[in-house]
Amino acid sequence: MNRSVERLALFGTLLAAFGEIHPFCDHWAQGSTTAKCKRFYGDHLVYLDGVAVGEEKTPRTGEPTMTASARGRRAVALHVAAYTAIQTGAAVALTRAFGYRVPASALLAGVAINGVTHAAIDRGAAFLWLVDKTGQLGYIKHCQAVRLNKDGEAQAEINGPGTAWIELDAALHRIIGVGAAAVTTWLSTRKRGRN
Repeated sequence: MNRSVERLALFGTLLAAFGEIHPFCDHWAQGSTTAKCKRFYGDHLVYLDGVAVGEEKTPRTGEPTMTASARGRRAVALHVAAYTAIQTGAAVALTRAFGYRVPASALLAGVAINGVTHAAIDRGAAFLWLVDKTGQLGYIKHCQAVRLNKDGEAQAEINGPGTAWIELDAALHRIIGVGAAAVTTWLSTRKRGRN
């Protein structure tokens, strides 16, 4: 019985760190430029803020540029690094506050599951493939948000707050967090006598 209680308590604590902290990482710890750029694809050049070369309003001579795809990968890497650091810190802080030390190898496994899948989902292509294969593409197309551009004109947006994309994205991250918490718990408690 004590073994089961230990596993359930650890799982619940890790689930809080991996699942409940996810919205904070996505909506508070992620900057707007990173959020805007992480799904960029293409060979055209963009500045670090995501503005395409040739569409700038003021001269930007000498500012660094890169391909849109490189900027997208860089934005995802930055977001996942911050996300992973916050989740890892939370998992360590919570488990230690309750007197439990998760073995580094077990924690690394859970963090890797969350980090790698988060990068793949947030980049967009793998997410859309999964959405299509599971029959949810209609949901994404149907539940878009209408936003006003800088000129006050309404335009549809397929992702971002208020869209099916953001809901499916969050649900997928959170269910993966359940799996990551379960794997970390199993790896942490599979040997008897661990504190």
